[in-house]
Amino acid sequence: MTAHAVTDGQGEQSGTARARLLVVVAVAAEAEAVLRGLPGGSAALPLPGGTLHRAERVPVDVLAAGVGPAAAAAGAAAALAAHPYALAVSAGIAGGFAPLAPVGATVLADAIVAADLGAQTPDGFADVTELGFGTVRHTPPPAAVALVARALGPGLAVGPVLTVSTVTGSAERATELAARHPGAAAEAMEGFGVAEAAARYGVPALELRTVSNPVGPRDRSAWRIGEALAALERAFAALPVRELAAAHEPAARHQPTEEAGRG
Repeated sequence: MTAHAVTDGQGEQSGTARARLLVVVAVAAEAEAVLRGLPGGSAALPLPGGTLHRAERVPVDVLAAGVGPAAAAAGAAAALAAHPYALAVSAGIAGGFAPLAPVGATVLADAIVAADLGAQTPDGFADVTELGFGTVRHTPPPAAVALVARALGPGLAVGPVLTVSTVTGSAERATELAARHPGAAAEAMEGFGVAEAAARYGVPALELRTVSNPVGPRDRSAWRIGEALAALERAFAALPVRELAAAHEPAARHQPTEEAGRG
């Protein structure tokens, strides 16, 4: 990626210039794939615990926040506290549930689900919603899902994307997850964390994944990470980022402390 350091200061304007997407990935390779799909270079903005990469020609910031829902939530929250955003997007590679999302497929979440947040009971798994302790599901804006689906075309798989803290490594667990979450398209580790952080700032969230391996028995020889990263680059090249940002601009009215008093 091409980057140089900048500060987010007086040059950032109000109005439509503030309609910006925050894209949160886990690792640098995913951030680089996203940025390759966007036109122009990027500028580095310091952030507590990390670095934002601000695309220079489209309204997108990209953050590699780390692996897992906790790291994703912490990184997304730091970015959301520092800058106003219209939409948060959890992105990266994932495991796909066959036959809906084979290796190389692109997946768009119509639900972002914490699949293993709960308790094992004598009657089986009970999620925290069933236990009365909160939510395990965030629903992306249907209009945003429809806009992305139109842009990415008929090969796109749309369905719930499951967030897990332990990646599935057996056929038995894959079958169990698919039974508990009918229509599940993919399994990843960060989406619910990003969506939880975004919800606390009143910002809607999406999740966009490309499939590197099937969900099921762990077989690293079957992983196609390069293929999935190339698909991620193509997905962001086609993503209608300006339309997505503009459509959710009211959500970008959050004003962090550093913005106070600016006119």
